[in-house]
Formats: sequence, C-alpha cells, structure tokens
Amino acid sequence: MEALATRLSNLDSHVEGAIRVVMFYDTLMRRRVDLPALARASAGLAESVAGIRLHSTGQVIRMSPGGTPAGGEAVVSSRSPILLDEEEIGEVWLERAGAGPLDEVVLDRLALAAAAVVERYGPARTTMADPALVELVVSAGSDEAGRARALRLLGFAPGQRVQVVAVSSDLALDRVAAVVCPGHLVKAALVDGTGILLATRLGDFPPGVHAGIGSDPHPARAWSEAQTALRFTTTRTPVVHHPDLGALALLAHVPAETLRANADVTAVAALSAEDLDTLDAYCATGSLRRAADLLHLHHSSVSRRLEQIGKVLDVTDLARAKLALAAFRLL
Repeated sequence: MEALATRLSNLDSHVEGAIRVVMFYDTLMRRRVDLPALARASAGLAESVAGIRLHSTGQVIRMSPGGTPAGGEAVVSSRSPILLDEEEIGEVWLERAGAGPLDEVVLDRLALAAAAVVERYGPARTTMADPALVELVVSAGSDEAGRARALRLLGFAPGQRVQVVAVSSDLALDRVAAVVCPGHLVKAALVDGTGILLATRLGDFPPGVHAGIGSDPHPARAWSEAQTALRFTTTRTPVVHHPDLGALALLAHVPAETLRANADVTAVAALSAEDLDTLDAYCATGSLRRAADLLHLHHSSVSRRLEQIGKVLDVTDLARAKLALAAFRLL
C-alpha cells in the first residue's frame, strides 16, 4: 500500500483527478443508485448540468449542480453514447460554457454507469416505448439474441413471460395500458396502425377498446395470434383470446376472395344493420328469447326478424350462421 501511495503522489493532477472520478463512480455503483441519482451526483461532481437520455423510452433526465432538475434549454458542451452489448441505447452529456479538463473521463464513466443501471433495472417504467424495440420483440424475422436484448431494454427480466395484445381503440394507447396493467410492467407502441401491448399481467379492458390476446409463449407467434383474435372482436365481444376461437381461427387464413364468393357470406353482407344486429345477438346467445333479452325487444319481434333473415340464410343451422357471420366480420 505504501508503494502504491508513493506512486500516486507522483502522478500529475490530471491523472490523479481521473482516478478520483473512477473511484467516485465505483462508489455510486456499489450503492446501486438509479438514473436520477446518477445524474444528480454527476452534476455535483462536474459542477455543471448533467443529462441522461434513453432511446427506448425517450426519457430525459437533466440535473443541476445543486441537485435539482435543470430548467431551460440544454446547451450541450460534450456528450458520450451509452452502449449496452455494443448497441447504443442512449446518451449522456454535460452542459457548460466550455469543456472541463476531466469532462471526457466523467462522461465515459457516467455512460458506463448508466448502461449498468439499465441492465440491472431496465428503463424507467413509462408505458410508451420505442416502436422499433417493440417491433423487434414481436417480429418473426428477429433473431433470438436481438429479441432478448430488446425485451431487456424494455425492462422485462430474462425468461419472464410476456403477454402480447393487439389493440384497436379511440383511447390513447398509454391510457389503455394504464387501466389494463395497473401496478405491473407494460410497454405500448403503435406499429403499422395497430396498438401493441407487452405486459406481464392483464386486467380488464376499458369500454370501447377492442383487443386480441395471443397465448403462445413465443412473442412473435403470440403477436400473430393476437392480430388474428383482434379481427374477430365485435361490439358485444370486444376482447378475444386466441385459444377461445378454436377452429374459427382457421378462417383468418382463407383468402378474402374465397370468403366473398361464398353464398352465405354474401347473404350476411346484404343484411340491414338491424338484421345484422339481430343475427349477431342470436348467434351469441343461441336462443330466440335470450337474443330478445339482449336486444331489449319482445321475442315476437326477434322471431319476425329471424324469419326475414331466413329467406336468404339458413338460421336454423346455428353453426352455419355463426360461421357465415364470422367470415363476414373478417372482411
């Protein structure tokens, strides 16, 4: 130890300062600080505003030397990328009039520390996520290493089961996610016009939301199932779990031209909105009287409507009617 102390005493002030910076960040990581605490400590050390940004969430943290969130526009003097598994996941920076003598060392250690925090805890549990990361998780063309890295960057633990949901809603996707997954990790993104939820647990969906839920343990196959299930949702059945479709799911793989050419599907397509609603209620309940209750009508009124529908579609064969209605919805 004496020999080491002697050598250190002979180092110039720049090298000694760099060593102190390294020791400073080693101490922070032993204390297992989070990103805000990391930015706050860095600002105090550098005596300038310090910033951290994660690409996956868009989260930006800017702390002043006084330990409070920094205000005003960011005037970056120097920056450094945050790398995890050789992939840039964000950046760190300092804001001052001119570069300090140890700024490069501070930013290097800050970037390394930020990467370690992300790897340990995942990003902040905001709901909306980078669509590119979410798409990487659910894409059939993704390699498994890239998929695992994307899941980790989104905050999911290795090996953790992730449920995949396809969503159609007039509500903002983050609001849907907040209702469905209160208190649990959920990431949401809009990809090619369809909402995607990745969640560790699902609750009830709010009114007006249509959702298809996949069941396969593999995210890419679960996403395919979720998209199929979403196509079968209706106002009366707004949430569909793919396993509940059974053999009906096979209809999703039938070419649209084939479905349109079917006589039963053509008959359903020609029905009025009122008759279509009646047929839907009848298929959902399997009973004239229960359909009447669902429609808030007298059973004789429903009987007359079904008699009218029966002129173009055999409603006595309930399975056939259900199949025709489901095929029509897919179109």
